[in-house]
Amino acid sequence: MKILIVSDIHGSRGASDKIASLDSFYNFNRIIILGDVNYSGARNIPPVDYYPIDVCKNLLSLKDKLTIIRGNCDSRVDEFVLGIKFNDLLKEKINGHEFIMTHGDLYQESNFKYNSGDVFLYGHTHVYKLEKHDEHFFINPGSTTLPKEGNVKTYMIYDLESDTISLYSLDDNSMIKSLELR
Repeated sequence: MKILIVSDIHGSRGASDKIASLDSFYNFNRIIILGDVNYSGARNIPPVDYYPIDVCKNLLSLKDKLTIIRGNCDSRVDEFVLGIKFNDLLKEKINGHEFIMTHGDLYQESNFKYNSGDVFLYGHTHVYKLEKHDEHFFINPGSTTLPKEGNVKTYMIYDLESDTISLYSLDDNSMIKSLELR
């Protein structure tokens, strides 16, 4: 079983095409989007391939696999068009770990009391993170569209069989980093 984890698409047709392509190749059991699906907001220049209509078409084809967390640039119309409830915060047991999923604008790493093995999964910063601190995991897939701090466009795959989350470059699918959740 594999889960695709992405964040901060910001209306990029190319990023959503890549997500659909990755799903065609891997046939993910689930796809988690950590917010900012269609709009770039007031702080970001829209991507060159900004076309939210195609982003919605691509995501609608994956609707049964999607879990979407509301980002600071997401609107109610996105929920309506996609027919999926966006969550501000979602806590869920996955593969024996408590996952705390949020976009990262309202809730940050410091907002929670963690138990051993908990995974804080967030986006928002456009900077990837894959770290373990004091038996807790802090994971951010970066951005599929507008990476910051010199990073490349990225996504993550959680392989439940090996209990490993790996970070990949969206451009060439090369693995950048990997972390076992043990």
